[in-house]
Amino acid sequence: MFGRRRREETPAAAVEEVAQAPARDSGPWDSGEPHPERERVDLGGLRVPVGPGFEIQLNLAGDRIVGAVVLAEESALQVQAFAAPKRNGIWDEVRAELAAAVKGAGGTAEERQGPFGTELAAKVPGEGGPQPVRYLGVDGPRWFLRAAVSGRAALDADAAGILEDVVRDIVVVRGDEPMPPHESIELRLPPEARQAMDRQAEAGKPDLNPFKRGPEIAELR
Repeated sequence: MFGRRRREETPAAAVEEVAQAPARDSGPWDSGEPHPERERVDLGGLRVPVGPGFEIQLNLAGDRIVGAVVLAEESALQVQAFAAPKRNGIWDEVRAELAAAVKGAGGTAEERQGPFGTELAAKVPGEGGPQPVRYLGVDGPRWFLRAAVSGRAALDADAAGILEDVVRDIVVVRGDEPMPPHESIELRLPPEARQAMDRQAEAGKPDLNPFKRGPEIAELR
């Protein structure tokens, strides 16, 4: 009833090209999957793309580096990575917690659709009145990436596009060690940055830091 197809030979080069091609059109990427090569700052658990005019700050929880902030013109993008269950994402849960926290602080928050799926459009209390913030979330394999867009990019589509592209090119390095869900994936300074700090400290200039220290933040639980 069914004819037998003739088996076609596939060149080895074509097989290799298919194997190396990204399975998706854009990230954020898992370090174990094929992804485009570009200039990124290696922070251990996160590899953050950099571009002309970008400035990177670090978020601290005590003495631990748990997040990074990318500043671009009048906008800011804060990114953090967390451990997540192998089969279930946590963005729905985290989004509800964020909305409750914003409203509890006297702000407003509503869900809407964005380039990464459902996001949270919020207005948080701040100096000079409510400040607009977009909360984005992406569930990956055993990790969750949370991003917060503030400043001009929270309202301006052109400015937002620059930071959204940063999110699309982030690489998350989850690691193989067991971690409870919601625990932040710890970051670290790049080796060359740490070496530069050590050299300056030995020369009696301990205040030099390749990255500015961002605001202290609480870990998401």
